[in-house]
Amino acid sequence: MFCRVNSIGISGIDGYLVRVEVDVSNGLPGFSMVGYLGSEVREARDRVITAIKNSGFQCPPRKITVNLSPADVRKEGTAFDLPIAVGVLGAYGLIRTDGLERIVIAGELGLSGEVKGIRGALTMADSAGELGMVRCFLPERNSREGRAAGSVPVTGIRQLRELTELINGGEECWKEADREERLQEEAEEDGPDYRDVIGQPMMKRAAEIAAAGMHNLLLMGPAGTGKSMTARRIPSIMPPMTAEERREISRIYSICGLLPEGQPLISARPFRSPHHSATVQAITGGGRGPRPGEVSLATGGVLFLDELPEFPRSVIELLRQPLEDRHIIVARVSGAYRFPADFMLVAASNPCPCGFYPDRSRCRCTEVQVRRYLSRISRPILDRMDLIAEAVQIPYEDMAAAEGEKRESSADIRRRVEAAWQIQKERFSGTDVRFNSRMGRQELEQFCGLGAEEERLMKEIYEREEMSGRGRDRLLKVARTIADLAGGGPISREHLLEASGYRSGVRTYWGGGSLD
Repeated sequence: MFCRVNSIGISGIDGYLVRVEVDVSNGLPGFSMVGYLGSEVREARDRVITAIKNSGFQCPPRKITVNLSPADVRKEGTAFDLPIAVGVLGAYGLIRTDGLERIVIAGELGLSGEVKGIRGALTMADSAGELGMVRCFLPERNSREGRAAGSVPVTGIRQLRELTELINGGEECWKEADREERLQEEAEEDGPDYRDVIGQPMMKRAAEIAAAGMHNLLLMGPAGTGKSMTARRIPSIMPPMTAEERREISRIYSICGLLPEGQPLISARPFRSPHHSATVQAITGGGRGPRPGEVSLATGGVLFLDELPEFPRSVIELLRQPLEDRHIIVARVSGAYRFPADFMLVAASNPCPCGFYPDRSRCRCTEVQVRRYLSRISRPILDRMDLIAEAVQIPYEDMAAAEGEKRESSADIRRRVEAAWQIQKERFSGTDVRFNSRMGRQELEQFCGLGAEEERLMKEIYEREEMSGRGRDRLLKVARTIADLAGGGPISREHLLEASGYRSGVRTYWGGGSLD
């Protein structure tokens, strides 16, 4: 007897239909599986046979053949356990099969028949809706995640026996079994606040500008001056995510198995801070069945690289393409996988191995040591940093005086950033551009025009700083954001001067020169 069950496979961050075909016939008893299967899927045979037995079903020895179609796409993961078990039971005639063509089933099986959680449930539910299915059966643990997709009714399953009873009961039974939960907006937890940062007005101002226009930011200065502290608070001044952003970002986290327990959607903007020992594959994504990496997990938020010169040169250089294209393509023999990579890069670095350069009264590093250390940040990467803010040592008297002093909170700064985002939303309405940092040549000419006096100043800055064409464009984008924070008027001298002040670190630490 033959039975076919629908499931969903994951390719990159997208889902595709997998048809689990099961045939039970006379012949030498055995259980064979075909269809270009990964090791986890091949191991499903033993899990399925034992789970069926322990769920109380009696299946006489027969020749069982299972095919997962399409056969030319590699199947990975444990989500096919449950549909294989249902297919076997259907082929034996132990459950109804007349309604299986309209539903999608996914889940991992324990030996007792328990249905365990899986990765990518959000994508599976989305894909089920797109395929026109009437219902999706997922593990109970992933049911809220599946319902968050909002594209198809989702029923959570705890045991294999429970699923068979629902299938035999038909659609009326499915509706009665729905444990619908009202999805509530997750309140953002109280996290780090800029009230905690003492002093460093230049760094805090640079962080505000970076958040307002999604500009890349490099923080330079001695150890212990608050660089990491400032960076970690940037998400707290960014506006909350829209419902669409939450779903898209949550899909990435779902596929990687990183959604918090009991939380179907990501509530706070991502902040990813990989260690400097991270590999190229960990940053970009990849693997046998490619999964998103850190650049994708940081989409919509911040990718923070602390101690930037300590990262391998290959890791730093690979950021060039996603910083420009806002996506990354991972090429494998099986195909090319496109992952989103629309993040704000924030990096922190000491100015030299000891951390005190250019203060020669304390820095004991030789000129060669300083240059070798700073040269780990290449000029092309440096040229993609819109702002370079310098941190300074805070005198003890200033720290003591700040105790008990009322400092500006993240909520105060976020109000200004939200106003700037609204200006950009109206400015770029009807285009693919969302932020000033994403402007192309056409938008630059349209929205960053300069008066005669400002044009002369821009030429002076360009020649003094020995800037590249890309550096000039980025300075104009930063100036546009500063003007937006001031109300959205035209770019003035003050805006250009402030923007150029965040490029002075190039000459201080790298000695100027063309940034090719």
